[in-house]
Amino acid sequence: MLATLILVASIANLPLSVAFVALPSLGAHFDCSQTALNLVAVGYSLGLAASVLWLGALGDRYGRKTVMCTGLVLAVPAALVSAWAGSIEVLIGGLCILHFWWGAAFLVTIPLVALALPLVLWCIPAHVAEDVEPVDNVGGALSVLLVGGLIFGINFAVVPDRATTALVAVGIATLATVAFVLRQRRATNPLSDLAVARRPTFWIAAVSGIIVFGTLMGTVFVGLQFVRNVLGYSTVEAGLAVLPMAVCMLGLAPVSARIVEAYGARATLLIGYVPVLLAFVVMLVTWESGVGYWAVGLAYALVGAGVGLVGTPASHSLTGSVPVRRAGMASGTADLQRDLGGAIMQSLLGALLTAGYAQAFARQVADAPGAASVSTEVEGQPTRSFASATAIADRYPQYADEIVSAARASFVEGQRWADLAGVVAVLLGMALVATAFPRHDRERALLARYRDDDAPAPAPGPAVRADD
Repeated sequence: MLATLILVASIANLPLSVAFVALPSLGAHFDCSQTALNLVAVGYSLGLAASVLWLGALGDRYGRKTVMCTGLVLAVPAALVSAWAGSIEVLIGGLCILHFWWGAAFLVTIPLVALALPLVLWCIPAHVAEDVEPVDNVGGALSVLLVGGLIFGINFAVVPDRATTALVAVGIATLATVAFVLRQRRATNPLSDLAVARRPTFWIAAVSGIIVFGTLMGTVFVGLQFVRNVLGYSTVEAGLAVLPMAVCMLGLAPVSARIVEAYGARATLLIGYVPVLLAFVVMLVTWESGVGYWAVGLAYALVGAGVGLVGTPASHSLTGSVPVRRAGMASGTADLQRDLGGAIMQSLLGALLTAGYAQAFARQVADAPGAASVSTEVEGQPTRSFASATAIADRYPQYADEIVSAARASFVEGQRWADLAGVVAVLLGMALVATAFPRHDRERALLARYRDDDAPAPAPGPAVRADD
């Protein structure tokens, strides 16, 4: 059963990894802007983040096995549409890219689905502790608008001619947030129990997870483009570059569990934030054109160490704060902290990368000799994305070295904007945990109280007569 669930989770997350590695190839194929590439990558996290609470509730009500099988079946047409996408808009959706065309990478999902679906039907129980109350579908729709509006607003905020779009998206997110909170207060069976969500061991753990898991997704998103565009790694080399992150994450997760048991979630969360902060410092100081792999591997290892340490206390606090009958809420929130964190940090770091790259390249064009004779097209095209700059370099081979060199330097500057935002996010997360999360003794007392408060009332026993 565990192996089956791991396989299903891999299928859910594989397209995101594929999109990250394929981004430079997609950019070259479609000659699209950095904003479009950001939206392709964030689309996967956005779909997950916008739906996990709603689908978690549907699983609680109608059967988690049913929802899981539905998701696996839908993964097949999604992979086919992504593989043969005719334009970059359709995707707003390693080794395959090295030897085949970029669309082949998305087809890797299909044989995994063929393996996972019969295993789910065989291994996963159909009905376990399911809810009998109706699902709050109105709240689910509002949660989709909330998350979607926020993510699109962040992405379009840095696009010069899309300020109105960004404001409308943020406005929709704001109205949806207010409506969602009101709905959850009044719904008979709310999608998210606000009384539970207000518990400090719940909401602070959720925010901490959003920041750290978002950092993981954001650094992989920016980093894979860095190693391919700036350092010239192949798709296989780029994929292998993140292995230290996976090794450290898996290696430190058991250690994290022991630290939680001995010192509590608060101490473990704070310890986990330290390597994440150091990772951003390494990227800020060392990641530039020509840097050796040691700096890339070190940064990824530090991020993996931080996520490995933070993941256990964040999940432990979430599940310990939620009654068993709301398992879908705990599972949905655990997924939400990863997916929403990934969507927010990818959007934030990607937007800053886009803005920093465009500003740096425009400045280099303006400072170049003979800038006055450069046409508007030649001046504006390279600022859209690194792929656009290389396309211009191919059209003007006599200036190719200068254009590519400027694009690499501009990408590094944009990446540093993103890294600084990551430092700020991590420091804010550390401050929140240090000041608001309960210390170990208080945490244990609160979790025990929550278990008692959420325990179902005992069923009344048979009446006892006086003569008995």
